Amino acid sequence: MLEIKQINKSFASQQVLFDISARFEKGQVNLIIGQSGQGKSVLAKCLVGLHEVDSGEILYNGEDFTKMNRNQRSEIRRDIGMLFQGAALFDSLTVEENIIFPLSMFTNMTKAEMLKRADFCLEHVNLVGRNKLFPSECSGGMQKRIGIARAIAMNPKFLFCDEPNSGLDPESAILIDTLIKQLTYELDMTTIVITHDMNSVMEIGDNIMFIYKGQKWWEGSRQSIVTTDNEEISNFVYASNFMKEIRTSIEEKRR
Repeated sequence: MLEIKQINKSFASQQVLFDISARFEKGQVNLIIGQSGQGKSVLAKCLVGLHEVDSGEILYNGEDFTKMNRNQRSEIRRDIGMLFQGAALFDSLTVEENIIFPLSMFTNMTKAEMLKRADFCLEHVNLVGRNKLFPSECSGGMQKRIGIARAIAMNPKFLFCDEPNSGLDPESAILIDTLIKQLTYELDMTTIVITHDMNSVMEIGDNIMFIYKGQKWWEGSRQSIVTTDNEEISNFVYASNFMKEIRTSIEEKRR
């Protein structure tokens, strides 16, 4: 479980995050949503230590990350898997080599053990037998799945996903959403997804936090997000014509 308490963050004289507190539950998909420029990516970078907070606590299983020294933070980071927006695969390495890269850097596993782990991870993202391909030989959706395989290679307790559906066609996006959800439940991880994709919100959002102007503006489930009276989140949720039609249908059923 990951908990944050009263997080504040500024860059120079501009404050970006204002007194944010939240709990991200284990074994659930926790979404941080909001329009571009509202602070959600800055918050995510603070959670993994890419930005230092000005004040507040970041508690990994009760231990405050903000007060840890370098070695203690390194231990926590070994429990964190990252899926980057562009997959961030090494073009010169094969699929298999990309997956075992963190294992070779941070574990004492033998080559045989690393290859076995790579096979395990590829099986879990439905890419059995693709070990020797290079990223350039893989579609965008496949690259995202390889990125997920690498993210779970270290058997993380926490999985961070930055816009996992960015640049994907609708079918591939649904596949990635389903995969993230299945792996979260199966591996019992605390998963945090940064997104503005309403399909992801409705498909996999167990807990949802809406960031607006650097503040936690709303929090709830995917069931409650479509019926909230909060004006800002309603404007976000029902921005498309398709979602506006859904809202009209919901309102008609209420009458």
